[in-house]
Amino acid sequence: MSLEQDLRDRSGNVCELCSSTTDLDVYAVPHSPEGDTADTAIFACGTCRTQLENPDQVEPNHWRCLNDSMWSPVPAVQVVAYRMLHQLKAEGWPQDLLDMMYMEEETREWAKAGVAQETAANALVHRDSNGVILEAGDSVVLIKDLKVKGSSMVAKQGTAVRRISLDHENEKYIEGKVDGQQIVLVTDYVKKI
Repeated sequence: MSLEQDLRDRSGNVCELCSSTTDLDVYAVPHSPEGDTADTAIFACGTCRTQLENPDQVEPNHWRCLNDSMWSPVPAVQVVAYRMLHQLKAEGWPQDLLDMMYMEEETREWAKAGVAQETAANALVHRDSNGVILEAGDSVVLIKDLKVKGSSMVAKQGTAVRRISLDHENEKYIEGKVDGQQIVLVTDYVKKI
């Protein structure tokens, strides 16, 4: 029997995530411990597959279907549900579902492995004006006089900024104290000490 037929039989010929009956096909779960088998794949509709493969096209309301499918007894479905809920947790409601979700320990490790790899691949890298990687707690020096927006203060060239923190939304921004005032700095105008 083929992989597709196994998944059709297991799913009842519906998407295992949203229960759609159109444009169904095999979706191999990324970062799976084994090869392509029915245990490491799910049967998913075109909408779910497109959004799983293209994070920039995710429509959060479509994934409210996970409220039901996260309870599937199939580990591969649980893994995909966990990863998508994790990706959407900034929406608020997915965090509640993640808190309720029950998975066997081995399945949870599989799900977390994919989340960790995706997070590492998408992590922002902050670099100074010379391309040197900046990390939280580093010290930098300003390479240009900078006017501080919203005040009359000018941060002078050569000023050291110690124990910087990184902006987790934008790789061009860091924060630090200059003359006792916490300000946002653009990485293009600093050099790591």
